[in-house]
Amino acid sequence: MRIIKAKPITKENFSLYGTFSNMIEPEGNHLGTFYFDRVLFHVSGKMPFAFSALVSDKPEQMIITAVEYHNKTAEGILPLDDDVVIHVAPPSKEPVPELTEAFIVPKGTFVMLNTGVWHMAALPIHKDKVHVLITLPERTYFNDCTVVEYGPEEQFEIQL
Repeated sequence: MRIIKAKPITKENFSLYGTFSNMIEPEGNHLGTFYFDRVLFHVSGKMPFAFSALVSDKPEQMIITAVEYHNKTAEGILPLDDDVVIHVAPPSKEPVPELTEAFIVPKGTFVMLNTGVWHMAALPIHKDKVHVLITLPERTYFNDCTVVEYGPEEQFEIQL
């Protein structure tokens, strides 16, 4: 099985997949203690923007067997109470597991995945469970979510 090493997220190594900002220790432009417009998330029309809770369990091994993407929207991920690992691959017509990268995202860091980026749930690093705030337009998980199961030869393990 192929092994992918998770690396710390940086602006340079993550720019192909989206943007992010540390919301606990913000930097940059601010009005007093208000750090504005840290991450821009484009929405269209009158679709409500939804905030959802994800509780992700820590697996014994981080073996990735499936991925998903959204064709019409970005996705926001904010780990609340643990550092997490996320895995991403560039947008494409078919899954590209061979192009997957894994990133360590500190708790309190909001990640915005670009439209079409292959991904799946964030996985906790230290705790048995992590609570993650997911931001998507309303009902995206029903009307714009393509999930692909990997065959045994496409699956991989993420290691820290």
